[in-house]
Amino acid sequence: MLWQAFAHQGLEKLLRTAERSGTLFARLHDMDVIPKIKDGEIDLLHLQIFEILLVERNLTRCARVLNMTQPALSKMLARLRLFFGDPLFVRVALRMEPTPKALELAQPVRAVLDGMRALRSGYAAFDPLTSDRRFSIFMVDAAVVQMLPPLLAALRVEAPKVHVQAVPCDVHHLDQWLESGLVDFAIGSFASLTQGIRRHPLWTEGYVSLFRKGHPQLSAENLRTGDDEAGTRSALERFVNEQHALVSATGTGHEYAHAERKLEAILPRDHIVCRVPTFAAAALIARNSDVVATVPRTLGIALARDLDLVAVEPPLPLPPMEIAQYWHDRFHRDPGSQWFRSIVRRLFLRDGAQAT
Repeated sequence: MLWQAFAHQGLEKLLRTAERSGTLFARLHDMDVIPKIKDGEIDLLHLQIFEILLVERNLTRCARVLNMTQPALSKMLARLRLFFGDPLFVRVALRMEPTPKALELAQPVRAVLDGMRALRSGYAAFDPLTSDRRFSIFMVDAAVVQMLPPLLAALRVEAPKVHVQAVPCDVHHLDQWLESGLVDFAIGSFASLTQGIRRHPLWTEGYVSLFRKGHPQLSAENLRTGDDEAGTRSALERFVNEQHALVSATGTGHEYAHAERKLEAILPRDHIVCRVPTFAAAALIARNSDVVATVPRTLGIALARDLDLVAVEPPLPLPPMEIAQYWHDRFHRDPGSQWFRSIVRRLFLRDGAQAT
């Protein structure tokens, strides 16, 4: 809780520093040390909800980012409204728009949250053996399936109380969540993350096409391109003539979108029989039909093994992706962030790439 997180002296110093920021600090400064949250008061999570709603303007998306139910979120929003004596957010069409009071509070609330994060980054020690910290990571399903099992196995030994949460996040707000600390890391291929974002490349990813064993038209042999032009052309014709499940990268900001567009350009529209949001779903469709699914190579090899599929290199060049971990410069020296990044590098670095 916010009040328990600060020692009395640290809280008073923070409040004096930011007292001119607005009403929130005036109300907080009048309080004595509060050992627990009382009825009608708020804590750090309430302020995080306020911060997220200012960006998302949507209760459902806010609840998803915080991994909480919408009824629980609504209850905490009601507490915020009671505390500040204002609706704060009102429904306009499909959005929750901030009131003038909410806009007035935006800067002082951000100051409290930034102060809290600065204390954690600058002064809080991190011991992986005893820490119960939760690290939030934005990743698409390919990274979830491929990376979480070995990561969780390592954490079980080295940091048994640490929690990992894979969070869904609108890519248009991902840079803001990384800056605010609501999301600690992004793992994947997100070229749009630039200003204030550090990255550490992990490996370069290609693609494989998956189809079921016993497919009536395809085999590992007849879909291989070979060294001659005729064989390559024949394999491509077979590939194009089949039905395909295409994974949609819309809204993810993931560089797989380039491969998606290339597949769309070469496949007849009526041969794209379905579009799905995840690579795992496409592989399962291929397992139970005659549909072909083209997915990132590392994930595809694992899914082929687990689902008893055939995995072959697609008979057309697709742009490779650089898979990296991303974090905001504000948390570059945070001990917990440094430790977690080192674990990811140790487990998944393949090419000896350097962080930027």
